[in-house]
Amino acid sequence: QVQLVESGGGLVQAGGSLRLSCAASGRIFSINRLGWYRQAPGKQRELVAALTSGGTTNYAISVKGRFTISRDNANDMVYLQMNSLKTEDTAVYYCAADIRAAGWDTWGQGTQVTISS
Repeated sequence: QVQLVESGGGLVQAGGSLRLSCAASGRIFSINRLGWYRQAPGKQRELVAALTSGGTTNYAISVKGRFTISRDNANDMVYLQMNSLKTEDTAVYYCAADIRAAGWDTWGQGTQVTISS
């Protein structure tokens, strides 16, 4: 059973950068997909970025060109580099895993990201 723990959230001014980290308790090299979701107050949880075991990435249109997802298989870590942050990026960010291509079935506890104007 893989467990995910996020870190790196915080308060940043608009235009700034943050890097979120996600530590996995198990080996991630065989996980089908890893990703980052976010949920802003009063809104549905949305997929921000995803990365397959083969290296394919996809991003929400709203973050494309600003966010980068990456994985470190040797250390069982997943990262989300967020640049040019906007106030609308404020949300709780969740690390997620789709372990066996059956859907996003493993979640971290979330980390708060707040962007001030």
